[in-house]
Amino acid sequence: MHIRRATAADIAAADEIYRNAKKFMHNSGNPDQWNAEYPSGADVEDGIKDGTSYVCEDGDEIVATFYFNQMYSDPTYAKIYDGAWINDRPYAVIHRIAVKHRGRGIIGFIFDECFKLFPNLRIDTHESNAPMKAALKKAGFEYCGIIHLENGEPRIAFQKEK
Repeated sequence: MHIRRATAADIAAADEIYRNAKKFMHNSGNPDQWNAEYPSGADVEDGIKDGTSYVCEDGDEIVATFYFNQMYSDPTYAKIYDGAWINDRPYAVIHRIAVKHRGRGIIGFIFDECFKLFPNLRIDTHESNAPMKAALKKAGFEYCGIIHLENGEPRIAFQKEK
């Protein structure tokens, strides 16, 4: 497996991965994290323009898509409640991670590769997203507290540092 920046040729595959991930999330007790419009191929397309859309390939198959920004300070991470970030050093952010096949270690691989590129990572997820919470724990991310999205919705926040 390897990760790379997404290209226009990847939009349809990424959009399909997001559609299937939303169905899985809804059926596994997490119907509120993402909605019909978000995320989608349009978000991947926007990320291609600014270099933040990535895919993970296994051979010739795109098996995951995600947002990864190494040059960013996420405004929703400026204030954290009921906890604290591990450090205030520059960090990279992972968002919108979705996989095509569960149980193959794809998310762990992505976390490891992103950590090699930037060894101070932050990420958040919905409280009801049990699979992601388990993946974050397994990958060594530490729970830091609660952040609020721009629309006010709470998310649980994690960080991993070198």
